[in-house]
Amino acid sequence: MSNEPKVSQAFMSFAKNAPEHQKIWMEAVQKLSEASKLDKKTNELAYIAVLAALRLEGGIPFHVKHAKSLGASRDEVINAILVGLPAAGNVVIQSIPIAVQAYDEND
Repeated sequence: MSNEPKVSQAFMSFAKNAPEHQKIWMEAVQKLSEASKLDKKTNELAYIAVLAALRLEGGIPFHVKHAKSLGASRDEVINAILVGLPAAGNVVIQSIPIAVQAYDEND
């Protein structure tokens, strides 16, 4: 089985139905990642926090698996989600079971 995290159905549909846009989007994502002054693990944990705050749960499994591959612990992932609790409210807790399931899956 592949160690590559699986992307959401929405992202797969984006890639299939708008491949040129998806290619440009991924190039921009890559360049933004390269410009970041954060280390890769911290950047991924911060991204998980943003996904949770914006209620974009579909991206949580992919990014949790990526964070785990970069050495993030289960507790770090959960705490990244909870970073948004004061500002975004308890909507962020919806991401916890999704993140925990993704973290605990054996690939």
